[in-house]
Amino acid sequence: MKSLFEADTHKEILNRINKLKVSNKPHWGKMSVSQMVKHCHRPIEVAMGTKELSANLGFMKKMIFKLFKSSLYNNKPWKEGIPTAPEYVVRDNPEFKTEKERLQTLVNEFHSLNDKTDWAAHPLFGNLSKEQWGKAQYKHLDHHLRQFGV
Repeated sequence: MKSLFEADTHKEILNRINKLKVSNKPHWGKMSVSQMVKHCHRPIEVAMGTKELSANLGFMKKMIFKLFKSSLYNNKPWKEGIPTAPEYVVRDNPEFKTEKERLQTLVNEFHSLNDKTDWAAHPLFGNLSKEQWGKAQYKHLDHHLRQFGV
């Protein structure tokens, strides 16, 4: 799986984000393109430790999520229509240009953290290594960029 820490992958993601237009319609799901772009901020902010999200899960749910941890960073793309965790749902109608620019900034900031060693824990899956976070960020962005045809 590609990683957002790789220079070519970083450039690819920025180019694809750049191709997004406010008129893009989803191939699946309920989010508008503006909501999707804002939604993509949150996992990056969580990984960098600038946003804290807590998942109030019981012991059994935590154990079940741990079984699926590798799905964050393995080589299989995410399936269409997988549910969004409530903490990551965007309910407002954000301004597209502002959110797109913010996402580009966050992608650049994340990519620049190649030497970072103290990564925040994922709210559902627990601790992730730099490599796992890099792959998870790519996989998440790729999933939503495919959702909107770029």
